[in-house]
Amino acid sequence: MTTFDTSLAKLSRISETHAKKLEKLGLFTVKDLLYHFPSRYDDFSHIFNIDELVEDSNATVTGYISNVKTTRIYKRHLTITSATVTDDTDSIEMIWFNQAFVEQTLQTDKKLRVSGKVALSKKGAIQFNSPNVERLERVPTSTGRLVPIYPETAGITSKWLRWQIQMILSKDITYDDPIPKNILDKLNLQSLGDALKTIHFPKTELEVEYASKRFMFEEMFLLQLITLRTRAALSKEKATEIPFDKKMIQNFIATLPFKLTDAQKTSSFQILKDMERSTPMNRLLNGDVGAGKTLVAAIAALQALESGHQIAILAPTEVLASQHFNTFLTLFEKNDHSIGLLTGAHKMYGSHPALVQDVTRQKMLKLIKGGDIQLVIGTHAVIQDDVAFNDLTLIVVDEQQRFGVAQRATLAQKSIDSDDGNKKAVPHFLTMTATPIPRTFALALFGDLDVSLLDEKPGNRKEIKTQLVHPNNQKDIYDFIKKEIKNGRQAYIILPLVEESDALKNVKAAKEECVRLEKEVFIDQNLGLMHGRLKSKEKESLMTEFKNGKIDILVSTSVVEVGVDVPNATVMIIENAERFGLSQLHQFRGRIGRDKYQSYCFLFSDHANSQRLRAMEKHSDGFKLAEIDLKLRGPGEFLGAAQSGLPDGAMKNIANTKLVTLARTHAKNLLISDPTLKKYPQLKKEIAHYYKNVHME
Repeated sequence: MTTFDTSLAKLSRISETHAKKLEKLGLFTVKDLLYHFPSRYDDFSHIFNIDELVEDSNATVTGYISNVKTTRIYKRHLTITSATVTDDTDSIEMIWFNQAFVEQTLQTDKKLRVSGKVALSKKGAIQFNSPNVERLERVPTSTGRLVPIYPETAGITSKWLRWQIQMILSKDITYDDPIPKNILDKLNLQSLGDALKTIHFPKTELEVEYASKRFMFEEMFLLQLITLRTRAALSKEKATEIPFDKKMIQNFIATLPFKLTDAQKTSSFQILKDMERSTPMNRLLNGDVGAGKTLVAAIAALQALESGHQIAILAPTEVLASQHFNTFLTLFEKNDHSIGLLTGAHKMYGSHPALVQDVTRQKMLKLIKGGDIQLVIGTHAVIQDDVAFNDLTLIVVDEQQRFGVAQRATLAQKSIDSDDGNKKAVPHFLTMTATPIPRTFALALFGDLDVSLLDEKPGNRKEIKTQLVHPNNQKDIYDFIKKEIKNGRQAYIILPLVEESDALKNVKAAKEECVRLEKEVFIDQNLGLMHGRLKSKEKESLMTEFKNGKIDILVSTSVVEVGVDVPNATVMIIENAERFGLSQLHQFRGRIGRDKYQSYCFLFSDHANSQRLRAMEKHSDGFKLAEIDLKLRGPGEFLGAAQSGLPDGAMKNIANTKLVTLARTHAKNLLISDPTLKKYPQLKKEIAHYYKNVHME
């Protein structure tokens, strides 16, 4: 009997070769195949007489086939199969290229249905190019209807997929619907079986919409159940209470050379109050570029340090981890706390820059396990199996979307397993992102987190002047950069590629452009080249030279997007700006304007009328730009579908406020009535599968 869990390799109609090709599409089971939804539908539902056909249209005709023949042109390695279809009104030729097998499938003694694109031949007559042909008495799959077109791979065509899916749907399968029937009825949504049949073989566009709504709701409903259950589970865990020492924090803030923004004060207070609780904090610090997230994290870390606990701070790159290490050494210079840096390249320990020393990895691990290092800053190296803590009480994850749920869970387990005599305690979590995320988006994507917003910039920062520039006018900008460098400032030039690509001939690459700029443009200036293929120590050495003013212009790929802070850099050129999303452009722009100096960002592009690029000229608010980016490009492009780890359906609809709210409301109500989902075993199974296969980064 065929079930959802049946392996595709076990179906008699699917060969071992086809099964391996299906795996490339991520399709292993019957359920995977049935959930492989069409990307679009070609409308061949209207049947025409042949004498009604017009060029450049989709059409279906019925008639008899004659004049079938295949011609081989050996010099061009080409086969051309042709045939004629005739009805009561006229005849039309059909052509297939390199599909010699078609000749064997064309029957001349039966009335057939033909669907395809009507094109103009070289002789000026209309013809069908590569049409689909089916017997008239057969239930249509590829002709005479809305024909589903699927994501394909080499050797797996939409026609083949349609045939396989139709065969499976015609069998007697039990569809265990994960969505409770009362919710389906209340929302007027189709049952799982009906929706699958409809979405693959709809009669009308309205039916497509109807079935799609069901699956959109299903994915969002599961996502909301997961986030709500995660939140509920965390609320039952115990965490170490860290008292809020208001006077100590005020004294620390008073030593800073600048004032906190209201948003920083509010966010810091929310975090410090969360840490006082006996349940683990799970908060997202969602801030714009340059809004001061690191300082807010430092305030939280200082409170934990002063209470005698260990803290781990994770960054996505070694460059950013090293920057955090130096920042925290400076911030806590007067607070006698031990700080360590642990990355793949570095094992450093010190409470002040003068005391920093290289140590062996084993020595470093011993210091962490013994509690001698209170604040551990690092990359993924911090969550390796051989790293053990003494009293891990607070975890800060920077650029949180780059760390998956599984990695955060590993850190939590390290706390539970730590030798601190309190194996039941779970650490407080503070996760940060420099990608401003609109509220509804954050609710859908991070529903298990409380959210603090940093939507203000420090008062001493001037707004960055941004201008869209056609490449023909680049000389003026180069001259402007030379003037800025004479005045003691520095500049970035950002490019999308490391090396030139044959596929992207019009896109500048960092290596070639750096050589050109040194030889032809900035002859008297010092240039540096930064890209992702450099080793960590090479990147750090470059950034140190740039920070210290030894490099005037840093030519770089997108590796400068996150975290690098050079206050003296005041000019940025972004080449081929149209190749980047708004949020990424805003991230780049955030690398300048870090001090009191006026800063300038120039977007080089020949897309003068680009809505996205013009938005960069008009807006400096990252949250506003994020909303525009979501609207123009969709959530998948905004966040990066692959990076998010979310299924395509959830990603496409994650900005749908109404859908998110509806799914969250029904998920909440269901968990109130049945917190363990005991009455809904299929839903429980689906959530387990979803959570296992979805890394909500």
